[in-house]
Amino acid sequence: MTEVILRPFAPADTDWLVDQHDRLYARDEGFDDSFGPLVRSILDGFASGHDPACERGWIAMQGGHRLGSIFCVRHNAELAKLRLFLLVPEARGKGVGRMLLEACMGFARDCKYSGMTLWTHESHRAACALYARAGFALESATPVHSFGQDLVEQTWVCRF
Repeated sequence: MTEVILRPFAPADTDWLVDQHDRLYARDEGFDDSFGPLVRSILDGFASGHDPACERGWIAMQGGHRLGSIFCVRHNAELAKLRLFLLVPEARGKGVGRMLLEACMGFARDCKYSGMTLWTHESHRAACALYARAGFALESATPVHSFGQDLVEQTWVCRF
């Protein structure tokens, strides 16, 4: 098996990431077709206006195939925000998510952020367990109706 590497996000990854988010969240969570356009708008904004000194995206690769993504963006002067953390099903449970999360958090520390925040859904239990092991704590949980589903949105925070 070839080694998993992390490389910088490139605008050419956008269509793949939108498709993966759209397809996987529809299949696994029942999300409607409003989710893909949200992902595209986040990626388009990142590609056109991120500050590379304090914001970065990574794509996990193995043998020429994309396995997942993670992004570190500026939330405010103190906190970074983790965004678009995704693993394709065949990459789950193999340490790829931990590798992506460690790279993202290490970058945030190197940029002198005092911590990170993230937004997710309660149904993402494996990701939430990974966040907790990495030092994130659940800050809030709010029932909502989004993407055609009744969900519980969560905000997690990790202080460095």
